Amino acid sequence: MSPYDSDPTDRLRADPVLAAAADGEDLAVDAALRPKLLDEFIGQERVREQLSVVLQAARKRGSTPDHVLLSGPPGLGKTTLSMIIAAELNAPIRITSGPAIQHAGDLAAILSSLTEGEVLFLDEIHRMSRPAEEMLYMAMEDFRVDVIVGKGPGATAIPLELPPFTLVGATTRAGLLPPPLRDRFGFTGHMEFYAPAELELVVHRSAALLDVEIDPVGAAEIAGRSRGTPRIANRLLRRVRDYAQVRHDGVITKEIAAQALRVYEVDERGLDRLDRAVLTALLKLFGGGPVGLSTLAVAVGEEAETVEEVAEPFLVREGLLARTPRGRIATAAAWRHLGLVPPV
Repeated sequence: MSPYDSDPTDRLRADPVLAAAADGEDLAVDAALRPKLLDEFIGQERVREQLSVVLQAARKRGSTPDHVLLSGPPGLGKTTLSMIIAAELNAPIRITSGPAIQHAGDLAAILSSLTEGEVLFLDEIHRMSRPAEEMLYMAMEDFRVDVIVGKGPGATAIPLELPPFTLVGATTRAGLLPPPLRDRFGFTGHMEFYAPAELELVVHRSAALLDVEIDPVGAAEIAGRSRGTPRIANRLLRRVRDYAQVRHDGVITKEIAAQALRVYEVDERGLDRLDRAVLTALLKLFGGGPVGLSTLAVAVGEEAETVEEVAEPFLVREGLLARTPRGRIATAAAWRHLGLVPPV
């Protein structure tokens, strides 16, 4: 398990931009680019300010802070913030994920090995099994778990006291969390997509750490194609850096960034191959819709789940596609973006 992510493979599969280009070296670079303290974290001002107050108050009291829930789309910094929380508290951090906890015993083993003040980061917490989830209720509230010994009528519950710890849960689908679990978090922060100006700062900071020379217009070009997501901005920066070093003198300008991203099939609005394939099929094969999800997925040669969870959220957010009760339809902006004329 990498310190970068509880499940790097799942994260890469979920990233629609240049997933195939990221390897073990890229994951290590991503980890190096992570800010270590709240003051270094770019963007998410509201969440940062609220979290800063929570952590400072806990330090003044000499106690562990309330449990923290971070929600929002992938790539916005939930894992990074969890590590920052541990660093700000000068506490160790334990990293795991919801899918890795399939039995209550798995969770009990993790909780029983925690030390006082330790931070437990539970990624994709909404995917944890129900028995483990119910055990977590008591652990969060009373710092205690009941370990069941034996089976049937002779089974007994042995209470196990836990040292005070801070749970940091992260989820991309907060609506799937049951209310009893959600209510046990003392602080909930929702991560928003980044503005282009914030992503420019991310690109400049990462370029400095990577020792890459980049001009402001080149940084703006990369930021504008990064879908409001720092993880994608950093990944595009690395690919543009490679192109600049191989085909040019290593300096990233607007022209070089545009050339590089054209090679990697990322257009000026951040759409990648799958996004354009979905729009092209919707416009050319189905006249702009409406068309059902499964039919659209077959047309582009992908699984329906891939189209729905990877391509559609960005296309809807960009105003290029709309979901209706009758199916998916393209907007006027989609026709304009692909340079096509809608049927009369």
